Amino acid sequence: MAVKKQSRADQGGINYDAIAQSASFRGLIQAKKRFIIPATVFFFVFYFALPVLTSYSKALNAPAIGPVSWAWLFAFAQFIMTWALCILYSKRAAQFDAIVEQVKQEAAEGGNT
Repeated sequence: MAVKKQSRADQGGINYDAIAQSASFRGLIQAKKRFIIPATVFFFVFYFALPVLTSYSKALNAPAIGPVSWAWLFAFAQFIMTWALCILYSKRAAQFDAIVEQVKQEAAEGGNT
């Protein structure tokens, strides 16, 4: 007696291939890429600028406010930048969640456009 092996898509009644091919899902992926890739590039450039500039130049050694140098202000700005990116992503994630709900609704209705 042969036992037919079912995939997860068959077990749940969800056609993941159709969802992945839908215009809404592709739009979601594109929207996330348009945000995440530039934000990540900005984060890494900003983050690695401090060690590179302090190691290979004297640009950040000048005093900015009294005895506090620009390097210290740049380092503090990295904390602010990290929080700002987190807040920005949290707000953007709400938009992504709305698109996910749209994709789920279309999948439930059987729409694959």
